[in-house]
Amino acid sequence: MARTGSTLLVGAGLGALLSRLLGARGRHQEEERPGVLGRVPVIPVPGVPTVHASELTVSPSTSGAVMKYGFPSLANIKTRESYVTSYDPRTRTASWVIEKLNPASLTGPSDRKYCEFKEDDSVHVFHRATNTDYRGSGFDRGHLAAAANHKWSQKAMEDTFYLSNVAPQNPNLNQNTWNNLEKLCRSLTKRYLNVYVCTGPLYLPRQEGDGKLYVRYQVLGKNHVAVPTHFFKVLILEQADGRGVELRSYILPNEAIDDKVPLERFLVPIETIERASGLLFIPNIMRRTTSLQALK
Repeated sequence: MARTGSTLLVGAGLGALLSRLLGARGRHQEEERPGVLGRVPVIPVPGVPTVHASELTVSPSTSGAVMKYGFPSLANIKTRESYVTSYDPRTRTASWVIEKLNPASLTGPSDRKYCEFKEDDSVHVFHRATNTDYRGSGFDRGHLAAAANHKWSQKAMEDTFYLSNVAPQNPNLNQNTWNNLEKLCRSLTKRYLNVYVCTGPLYLPRQEGDGKLYVRYQVLGKNHVAVPTHFFKVLILEQADGRGVELRSYILPNEAIDDKVPLERFLVPIETIERASGLLFIPNIMRRTTSLQALK
């Protein structure tokens, strides 16, 4: 089924889209086009007020509700107090992490000062990242599911400090533009019933001097933790009036970004992320609609 109404041109190739994306780095902020976020895709959910979860079941806990809109992939699924993830043992990072945000999850007694980054003992020692891998690397331990998203429970916040929920991230990106994107996700809980956030790493090709495309990335430490070339976030925004869900999807390069570049410059069609990552998002919704409308 063809999907239309994306923020950028759907028909453009992945390479062209990424070139356009990468071209945003280092530029000064331009005058925003009116309504740039008013044309993001909306998927109506016909007939029923809720959408059944994927056939794959998760343990009966609050994390089960996170998967209302299905699983992007089904490999190495892990459930935590505050999120659900698919772990990639080859890269020593997650393929994706999904969390559900609303005002209740963003407030509570939890305190980050009691949290420490820790190995994930559920991952085989051959395929596990350690704090030593990051030490002296020049990269931050960048959260995928953000700690500040889960103040409702100390255990929920502590679970975000597993290194299986972390990827090597450029410090400038982690502390500035990426942090701003996380803050945006939290602010959207004031406008939407629930905000589902799927985050993960990407390893994208670059054209080199011989004209060919190569996927190259650094690895850290004795466990060879892969350094992503980019990161993605897919936001599934439930509208309180029941009209459907709104989608926003972003790709950011794993490097310093000029703080004058607005987040809107990193919006991409969700198909761009699906093609680049090998994942499929919100499959249950897509099976239940015949059209994809643009929110005016």
